[in-house]
Amino acid sequence: MHEYSIAYDIYSTARRAALENQAAQVTCVHVDFGAMAMVNPEQVKFLFDVIIEEDPLFTGARLDCRDVETRSRCPCGYEGNERFVCPECGKLPEIVDGREVVVTNIEIEVAD
Repeated sequence: MHEYSIAYDIYSTARRAALENQAAQVTCVHVDFGAMAMVNPEQVKFLFDVIIEEDPLFTGARLDCRDVETRSRCPCGYEGNERFVCPECGKLPEIVDGREVVVTNIEIEVAD
């Protein structure tokens, strides 16, 4: 179950960024999940919630997941969402977007 390690990496990334910015509270962590990342975002959300239970810095924090569609490009000039065969030349296109799991933004509250 690699979703646990992904959830833990998201947590540790957010925690490190929050501490570096003197956060009093983390309120939301935004993550992009590529369509080809082979990850179930709902499982990651559940595991993230379990991981943060014991950390007061994350009390009430939520994980906001955004799906990223696959985007590909081919040397022939094709750009689109075809994953396996370029519709223009028949070659294998390069996947440009859609395989990533990326923390894009962390919302925090800081003490006055």
